[in-house]
Amino acid sequence: MEEIIKYSGCFVCGDENPQGLRIPFFYDAGQAVAEYTADTQFQGYRGIFHGGLVATLLDEIMAKAVLAQKRYCMTVEMNVRFKKAIPVGTKLRLTARVTADRGRLLETAGELTGPDGTVHATATGKYMEAASKVENIPQSFP
Repeated sequence: MEEIIKYSGCFVCGDENPQGLRIPFFYDAGQAVAEYTADTQFQGYRGIFHGGLVATLLDEIMAKAVLAQKRYCMTVEMNVRFKKAIPVGTKLRLTARVTADRGRLLETAGELTGPDGTVHATATGKYMEAASKVENIPQSFP
């Protein structure tokens, strides 16, 4: 299992973002994987993890599936299906894989599952390659 490249200022994976989630992402057996415990500071309704953060986690894990292939991308489309509410404190497993490679456009699928295997949310996404090599990833953004 190898760690997937990150941008240090990223809200989700950046280890230098003081407000960020600081989640490490890995590539294993053809898919991006990570774990995150739904934090109480990100509640929507009382005791329930906010759906916007669910979508954020799915976007990040799908983008990491593309980055694991050494391709820098930007999200162009994402569809999320919320299947079951996530109580805060739940340890989530995030997984995603590339499902189609159409040149500069890559299609992905991801899911968030609980510790008992319950699927809480799924997503599909389309990501446009923005640089030909990971080495061309900007170190900072305006």
